[in-house]
Amino acid sequence: MEGNDSEDEGFGFSRNYFIAKELGGSGKKSSRKLSDIEPVDEQELRAAACSIESKHEKEIASLLDSYKSLYPKWVFELRCGFGLLMYGFGSKKALIEDFASTALTECAVVVINGYLQSINIKQAVIAIAEVLWDQLKTRRTPSKDFPKAQQPFSSRSMDDLLAFMDGSHSEETDCFVCVVIHNIDGPGLRDSDTQQYLARVAGCSHIRMVASIDHVNTPLLWDKKMVHTQFNWCWYHVPTFVPYKVEGIFHPLILAHGGTAQSAKTAAIVLQSLTPNAQSVFRVLAEHQLAHPDEEGKDACKQFIQYMSRALFGE
Repeated sequence: MEGNDSEDEGFGFSRNYFIAKELGGSGKKSSRKLSDIEPVDEQELRAAACSIESKHEKEIASLLDSYKSLYPKWVFELRCGFGLLMYGFGSKKALIEDFASTALTECAVVVINGYLQSINIKQAVIAIAEVLWDQLKTRRTPSKDFPKAQQPFSSRSMDDLLAFMDGSHSEETDCFVCVVIHNIDGPGLRDSDTQQYLARVAGCSHIRMVASIDHVNTPLLWDKKMVHTQFNWCWYHVPTFVPYKVEGIFHPLILAHGGTAQSAKTAAIVLQSLTPNAQSVFRVLAEHQLAHPDEEGKDACKQFIQYMSRALFGE
């Protein structure tokens, strides 16, 4: 009897589902479209968003204060060679920066803002290597032989920089640089090559990493080796419910009208993604258009010939 009852119940659910689909499909559909919405000026929309009154400030402050009891544990895990990965709803920027400024006073800290649209990973690694070198020099003793002159970090390859950060450096095993990455899943760090470099940096013996994530699919960026061997994450669910005010500045608003300023930002992002040769082509075309504002454009063949003559013969 119980089996028949469960079958009847399942049949009833499925029957109701198809009845609801049939009734829903027969209803009149709205003719409204998303394109019918009039976009708002971006500055006006951002000003309106900033004027929204914050709620539950006391509760949020109390929640952030409760995480301070974890600071000693986080420092211990960093010293043991683990990385810290913070996730949860709300901006974790203030939480991580408070932890770094109050609990990581004995080591140098390098901050990378992953929420920026574009980040030069080579420049970031160079900065980390320079900070580590400065810290090693301040800790050296007369008995230790440090090279007085060395090749500048800016002229070294990525492999050389990583080898330096992973070196033994005599007895300075307790000397490390903490790399704080806000939004390691941000648009400027999301590609595969950058994540591979960040994992290699995190795996260096003199580097410890503290990062935050906000995208639900972020773990898909990493393979098993990166998670358990290189990053060596300790995951912490630390929802803050703090608005993403700083991070949101660098992302276009959905309902905002782009206007001239937004178009310029978009063009700059596109140009930065081009190769140097492609940038040179656009520079030649832009210079000609500025010199001849009355012309509607140039013939494509003439444009190509002029660019080639400049590139090859400097004419």
